[in-house]
Amino acid sequence: MTDRADPADRVDPPALLDRLAAEVGAEAVRLGADASPDLFVDETLKARPVAPAVVVTPTDTAQVAAVVAVAAELGVPLTARGAGTGLSGACIPEPHGIVVSFDRMAALLELDEANQVAVVQPGLTLAELDERTAAAGLVYPVFPGTLAASLGGNVATNAGGMRAVKYGVTRHQVLGLEAVIGTGEVVRTGGRYVKSTTGYDLTQLIIGSEGTLALVTEATLRLHPRLTHTASILAPFASVDEVARVVPRIVASGVQPMILEYIDRATMTGLLRMNDLTLGVPDDVMAATEAHLIVVLEGRDEQRLDVDVAAVAEQLAQAGAHDVYVLPAGQGADLLAARESAFWMVKAAGADDVIDMVVPRSRIPEYLRGVQLLARTHGSKVFGCGHAGDGNIHFSVYEPDAARRSRLLGAIFAMGHDMGGAVSGEHGIGRTKRRYFEQLEDPAKLALQRRVKAAFDPAGILNPGCIFCDA
Repeated sequence: MTDRADPADRVDPPALLDRLAAEVGAEAVRLGADASPDLFVDETLKARPVAPAVVVTPTDTAQVAAVVAVAAELGVPLTARGAGTGLSGACIPEPHGIVVSFDRMAALLELDEANQVAVVQPGLTLAELDERTAAAGLVYPVFPGTLAASLGGNVATNAGGMRAVKYGVTRHQVLGLEAVIGTGEVVRTGGRYVKSTTGYDLTQLIIGSEGTLALVTEATLRLHPRLTHTASILAPFASVDEVARVVPRIVASGVQPMILEYIDRATMTGLLRMNDLTLGVPDDVMAATEAHLIVVLEGRDEQRLDVDVAAVAEQLAQAGAHDVYVLPAGQGADLLAARESAFWMVKAAGADDVIDMVVPRSRIPEYLRGVQLLARTHGSKVFGCGHAGDGNIHFSVYEPDAARRSRLLGAIFAMGHDMGGAVSGEHGIGRTKRRYFEQLEDPAKLALQRRVKAAFDPAGILNPGCIFCDA
């Protein structure tokens, strides 16, 4: 990758502003000093805002391409910005750089019901897309915990969420992209088809690249029929091992659960208290429970759904659940909403970090026990919940000492990696996990990834400092 001199030595903010205004119009640019501080940071715990030199709000792909071309020419770092809901620092800009905010590129360009496809701009939020698809009886099934997230951010981080056990993650729902690479060139990848063996799959390469390979300006998304009948089941277990044993059986049974969530006792207690919820579970059962499993099923009609609920309830009972509770519709929805708000709960409680490592489903009990042992060894507190169906467990870490926290996280990531896991299951590497990623990843693989980065972004301007420590 080409070395960059400090852009502060080349271009001052007013000069950069004037240059960009000449390309995209004065109404689309403003100095970072005049922009909202909300654009300078995401939701990463303990992250500090960084003010860029200039903020650009383009209205179309041509303007994005023009901005990227200027940045490449001048060697100025450039960071794409969606809704800012990320948890890894991936959209925190570089000082003296450019932020491209997609606030004005937030349209649903087309809802193609015949092909079950939506064509969207990157600034469109999940909430807006969900409202439009619902009217057509369709759904975009990626729900990563907040409907305020933008589709561009989802693509950049390969967002997942609770429904991944049934529908997969973002990369399984994106059929094609329009994107601007680091040279300012516009490329189109994929299309309105579900299979292709025509050359390299650039769509999948860009998804999850966290803005380091290209700025996505349009995405073609796969939609699914919206199933309106759902049922939520809560099963408290005495041990995580019992949960881990029953999850593969449920997945293999053919009922296709939409959600399979693990919540530890401490996190469940906090969620119920914070959201003023009661589940009708006796106190003695709650006290004897180490792990809760939430199973959500959906179906086309009530009769088939009732059959699936009965089958899953029997499996849970046979696996040793203290009891099996089929929650009323409103109560089930409230519990899921509480689970989705878990981040805000741990943030309010003063958590110092949130991690989202993923391990093979069969290793979940070993991983959870190992994390708690490491937490005790380091004198820290760690609580968790997560997607038991796909092995992606989210831990909130309470350790204010930065050096001690770093050692704890390094040990957790190393342990999970040795189990066949990966540092991030859905939040991305960003800036917060890049050191651990580079320590654990195969050097040959890292070198290849850097060469890919250089091919897309020869000037090294796209989100430098994200994913790679030496970008």
